[in-house]
Order: sequence, then structure tokens, then C-alpha cells
Amino acid sequence: MPELKKTKPEIEIKLRIKDISEILRKLKSLSTQSQRRVQEQNTLYDTPQSHLRRRKMLLRLRIETPANRSAPTTGNRARVILTVKAPPQASPKKSQPSQYKERAEREQLLPQSSRQYAKALTSLGFRPAFRYDKFRTTFHLPNLHLDLDETPAGIYLELEGTPKAIDRAAKALGFTKKAYLRATYGDLYAAACRRLGTKPKNMLFTAK
Repeated sequence: MPELKKTKPEIEIKLRIKDISEILRKLKSLSTQSQRRVQEQNTLYDTPQSHLRRRKMLLRLRIETPANRSAPTTGNRARVILTVKAPPQASPKKSQPSQYKERAEREQLLPQSSRQYAKALTSLGFRPAFRYDKFRTTFHLPNLHLDLDETPAGIYLELEGTPKAIDRAAKALGFTKKAYLRATYGDLYAAACRRLGTKPKNMLFTAK
């Protein structure tokens, strides 16, 4: 069994991106360190009674593969990642809602195969509750992790790190705090479906 990682605090926001070429240019101007673009297939698991969602918790199985299949095969194996998220412990100092999405997170890279772990979750009483696809390109700055996500519901830049690092990078990219989004991709997809007058299902690029 893989060694379990410790639970860590997650502080993040999303920014809605209208022009991907422009944001890539701005990210380059900040001298970010980038990783290759990957395709993600995410499945959220929950009980039939939605106990996790009601408690604002998340259980996710992610399969991550290189987006460019024509690239050299070295290191191109899929990664399988199990993630658990939960609300952070309430702080008595906070009197107003935070501008940032704050959660406790534990993430674990799993040995293949993903089917093995999907069956294990099902045997524990969980079921697939929501599936969503995206293409992700990751960038790094000091004390900050940035993910450019191309999704069926639009393009978003996710900034994760300290509040100061988030604010500094967002300002450098031309965004104010009014642009900060705390919504999940499920929330953003549901909102997009409402605008289009369609019924939410799974957020996939193609019907599966």
C-alpha cells in the first residue's frame, strides 16, 4: 500500500478566462515554471444519500494522462490520484466569509489500476455521483500553484497558495478580488446548464 500523505490546508480561488492566448502570454511574462498539458477524468463518489455533499466533503478518483499522445512514451503512463477534501476547522477569528475557498485536503498517488480502486470504493458503499473532464496545464510561482483548466463549462485559472501569493499573482494577471470565484466545477457546470436551459448530467467533452 502507498504511504498516506498528511492532511494539508488548501486555499484557492478560480478566475474565469476569456482569452487563453492572452493569459498564457501573461503567465509567461511572470516567469512561471510550467508542466506539460494533461487530460483529467475525474469521478466524485458519494453515498446514495449524498452524505458527503451535504457535509461539504469530497471523495474523488482522478485519472491523469498526457494530453499529447504523439509525445515520446517515456513517463507517459497514466497517474491515478485519490483525493479527500473537507471543510477546515472553524476559526473564531473569522467573522465574515473568506474570499478564498479553504478546505482540508489529503491527496494520494495510487498504483494502477484505477478499476481496482473504483471497485474498492463501490464495495465500501460509495457510488459515482458526478464525472467531469478537463485539460490542465500547471504553472508554478514561489508559494503559488496555478492550474489552467479547459473544461466543457469554460476556461478557468485556479490559484492555490497563501492569500498574499494569490492576491499578488491575480493582480499581476490583471484581475481584482471581485473576479475571485469559490465555486466548484460542479457548481460552474450547473450554472452553465441553467444559462443554456439544459439539464445537468456529467461535465464531459463527449457523451460517454
